[in-house]
Amino acid sequence: MADARISALEAEVAALRARLDKDSTNSSTPPSADSVGAKAKRKVATSQRVRSKDRKRGGQVGRTGSGLVPTTDPDRTEHVDAAAECSGCGAELVDGADAGWSWAQVWDTLPIVLEKAHYLLPKRRCGCCGKLTTAAPPFGQAGTVSYGPNVNAAAILLASQGNVPVEATATLMAALLGTPVSTGFVARAHERFAEMLAAAGFDEAMIAALRAEDVLCADETPVNVVTNVDGDGELADGSPHVVAVRTPDARLVWYKEIAARTSARIAELGVFNNWGGILVRDDYAGWHQFDTHLAGVQQCAAHLIRHLQGVLDLDPQVQQWAAQVQKALRDAAHLVERANTANTPINAEGLADARWRYDQGVLVGISINLSRSWHKGNHPGLVLARRLQTKADQVWLFTENPDVPWTNNGSEQALKSPKLHQKVSGYWHNTLTLGRFCRVRSYLVTARNHGVNAIDAIHAALTGKPWLPVPAGI
Repeated sequence: MADARISALEAEVAALRARLDKDSTNSSTPPSADSVGAKAKRKVATSQRVRSKDRKRGGQVGRTGSGLVPTTDPDRTEHVDAAAECSGCGAELVDGADAGWSWAQVWDTLPIVLEKAHYLLPKRRCGCCGKLTTAAPPFGQAGTVSYGPNVNAAAILLASQGNVPVEATATLMAALLGTPVSTGFVARAHERFAEMLAAAGFDEAMIAALRAEDVLCADETPVNVVTNVDGDGELADGSPHVVAVRTPDARLVWYKEIAARTSARIAELGVFNNWGGILVRDDYAGWHQFDTHLAGVQQCAAHLIRHLQGVLDLDPQVQQWAAQVQKALRDAAHLVERANTANTPINAEGLADARWRYDQGVLVGISINLSRSWHKGNHPGLVLARRLQTKADQVWLFTENPDVPWTNNGSEQALKSPKLHQKVSGYWHNTLTLGRFCRVRSYLVTARNHGVNAIDAIHAALTGKPWLPVPAGI
């Protein structure tokens, strides 16, 4: 009786220690949530660089620089007065002999000046119905004073892609333009822009383009929202999240807010319902609803490796099977990467060996943890090993299809964008403002990844002709 009690208490202590030791290296905890100590540990663990004592700082000998290349077609040429004194002895050069020319190029932007254009808008009265029609200005409305597309673009770009808070954006623009800009204008410029994209059908175009893809990656992250409301403006239960859905090559990157991390909210995205492609994801249950009609699922191996590390940290001696499975997955990934780079078949013998080591390691994980005590339910090693065995086909799909990435790191990297914005601004006022942020960021990121300059993309939308993605093959 006492032995059983001691065993149970030891398991509970181990569970508490494991909980305290969890960070982004051995669990699904995002790096942004790591403690200072965990971040330091991660930096030491992941850094592979050791500086040689003889190595000087900065660029090394033989390194090709990336400086400016002189142009042969400058916008203008200026003549500079000859030097008045010798740079060597200091003698006057009034009677110095002409020794030819040298040159220098200076590249700079022109001074930014706020231009106040006054438009005279002719009116015409219809001879048929008598209605008075006023000509429309290139931007803005008749009888109003408004900032033009360039000022609006600056506000949108700084507040969205620059991750600059509204107040700081107004301050920067005032310094840049020499004219005060209100925080209300900055907020309203972003809001109007998001509404223009919505009216132009940007979200619908993104969904259609994503659904035309064969492989998609998806992930989600919690965000701070003061008032969590749903699409109807009603208060919603749960924790608001941002979902990132993207193609492996980042041609399409779509951010979408959800009021709660539930299966129903994820289904409302409208991308994966009856979609028959391959989905790269973690094992969150909210994604399981799509599995029956998908062509395949690739579980994020990076998540699995972190979970394996969590089990290994519980008892490095007993849980060595986890290290074996980690290495098997990494070895398989190297074989696939090497084959894809060289455009050659995967080393079948090496791949079979990696898969054998994976399968054997999982069997050991099940065996040694089958009767191992845990304070609540089954031992984490047993839970993970059974999952790796049951879903092995989802773990190893990347070895069968070169278009499928072995991790979902691309989606995690995409989610750094709203995380960074939140880190700077602190929060969004409500889910509606979060939705505007997601739409604008999706537009700018995807347009950029299609070679469209951000300013050009903003101007196009402000003039009623936004850039819109089209399904592949059209």
